[in-house]
Amino acid sequence: MDDADARGFTEFVRARSEALMRYGYVLTGNPHDAADLTQEALARLGSAWSRVRRRDDPEGYVRTTMARLHVSWWRRRRHERLVGEVPEREHLDPGYARADGDGGLWRALAGLPRRQRTVLVLRYYEHRDDEEIARLLGISRGTVRSQAARGLDKLRAVWLPGADDSGSGSGAEGGSGSGAGAGSAQTTPEMTRRKR
Repeated sequence: MDDADARGFTEFVRARSEALMRYGYVLTGNPHDAADLTQEALARLGSAWSRVRRRDDPEGYVRTTMARLHVSWWRRRRHERLVGEVPEREHLDPGYARADGDGGLWRALAGLPRRQRTVLVLRYYEHRDDEEIARLLGISRGTVRSQAARGLDKLRAVWLPGADDSGSGSGAEGGSGSGAGAGSAQTTPEMTRRKR
């Protein structure tokens, strides 16, 4: 990497690392894993900076790398069983506090199974379609839809405790959807209108 590339890469990292850390937190639900994921993705970007920078979308490259790394880590870890671990008091920096300032959506997402959380993040945070999500995760489009519906049902149960979650519909079509906004205890209109 020449000096101009090194300066460009350093500027990119300074400008975008906080947002990428928040994205990693949304994917993983854990600030420590988010930091590892971001660091690994930025290291890979550093190796490919001169090629990626010419495409004018280094952030897209990093976010795609992060999603793929998360899936790889999830596949490796899904069979691990931890025992005898002492609970650790988490320390969240101000970036995470801002991401969690909406009344607990990120905490609710963190409570979902990894695959459901990953599908919802890729669909609603990254605005990826079902086909692309299926390709990234190595699953069928039907599995993407069912994981999204189950994840949304679980989020509704947390956010709208009195909501009917008896399975009427696919889960993504139902719900009130009448309000969206930070701190709202309602499903966003985008989540209720999403066509699969």
